[in-house]
Amino acid sequence: MLPSHQLLRSWLERTIQAKAAQGHVTDGLDAELAGLPDSYDALDAFAQKLADLPLRGDWPYVEPDEWDDILAECDPSRPAEPICQVDLADAARRVEAGFLASCCGCILGKPLEVNPSLAELRAAAEAVGEWPLRNYVSEEMLDALGRRHGSWQDTTRGNIRYVASDDDLNYAVLGMLLMEGPGIAMTRDHIRDAWLWHLPARWTFGPERFTLLKAGIQSLGDLAESDYHRWVSTWNPMDEFCGALIRADAFGYACPGRPRLAAELAWRDASWTHRRTGIYGEMYVAAAIALALVMDDPLAVFETALKYVPRRSRFHEETAANLDCVAAAGDWLDGHERIHRRYDRKATHCRVYQEVGTLINTLRFAEDVGDGIGKQVAQGNDTDSFGCTGGAILGAFFGPGHLEDRWLAVFNDEIRTSLSCFFERSLRAVAERMGRLPAKIAGEIAASGH
Repeated sequence: MLPSHQLLRSWLERTIQAKAAQGHVTDGLDAELAGLPDSYDALDAFAQKLADLPLRGDWPYVEPDEWDDILAECDPSRPAEPICQVDLADAARRVEAGFLASCCGCILGKPLEVNPSLAELRAAAEAVGEWPLRNYVSEEMLDALGRRHGSWQDTTRGNIRYVASDDDLNYAVLGMLLMEGPGIAMTRDHIRDAWLWHLPARWTFGPERFTLLKAGIQSLGDLAESDYHRWVSTWNPMDEFCGALIRADAFGYACPGRPRLAAELAWRDASWTHRRTGIYGEMYVAAAIALALVMDDPLAVFETALKYVPRRSRFHEETAANLDCVAAAGDWLDGHERIHRRYDRKATHCRVYQEVGTLINTLRFAEDVGDGIGKQVAQGNDTDSFGCTGGAILGAFFGPGHLEDRWLAVFNDEIRTSLSCFFERSLRAVAERMGRLPAKIAGEIAASGH
């Protein structure tokens, strides 16, 4: 069975819209698509054409996808690695704290994953006496909000018994498995094989599902013939959404004080499914986590991480502007307002720029990890994904002892991923495995002579 012509047309329509936003010449393409016959060959030829569109002559950005080209576009003043002396025992504890906090942030945000605004969340929480967010969400708050995610029965206060399955946590654990296995030798072949072995398609979305399905089809023949470039550049209309960014955690955890290596590992992972902003988002978050493990100035974490993405990219421009917004803000609500004012409040779920802005805003104004994940989720939009990523950064930055036990006690030391062939159910055991990554990668670096 092949996708319907109608479905393929909808993907191509979205691809044209994305290409226009990315600076490509798209004049007349909608009409050309409308005039094509219902033919798989004709639609695929059109998809190949979209992959190779020229940029507009007035497009001011330079946004490479390949590592050497990306590195050449990054700030040459970036610090050498490691940026400081790294205490691996301390790093291990901070990584464990980061992973545990990411679980809490994810579950806090999961029943709210319905693209809410801060104003909506605040009104609902105030209506039931739960503002500011200091605990997991109640059913009463969801009633006040008027909508809820389908996971609410496992993720609301009083109903939580374990860390419920979520794609964000799947990717954190999958990244851990890749770092435990090939480590710094990780290639796209390793990523492909890990995805085919562990990831159910229904637990993937957007570019992740597109790529996984392509790999699955190729696995019926010779996987050595996998055409990674075409997989990501065709039939992939959401290649700048946040699906790669939410996979950054383990690569940052593995590289305390080594933001360049964290960014490179994240690039290998992100370029498997994404392009341009989609790649840079994962690189940036991985670098930020690597820096949060060893730095004590929240804005410096994100300012330094920005040295590891192309300076002439839209991502760099938007993130630098959001850094300025947060630096000028008097509190987190002011920071949020400044960020969202830039996007005319039109930025929505799964988009990268404003969500990265909220991560910066959260870390600057968080009093501790619990306070921080509450602030992150309260900023709305993709609440579970950025609650998860925000938790990873917060835990890495603050370290152990900055998250009240009540946040974790409700899980009964149980995590339920939806990964195939991953059988560990102890939350503490998974956190400890995450905590061993810095020493493992440091050993590989030493053995390689770098």
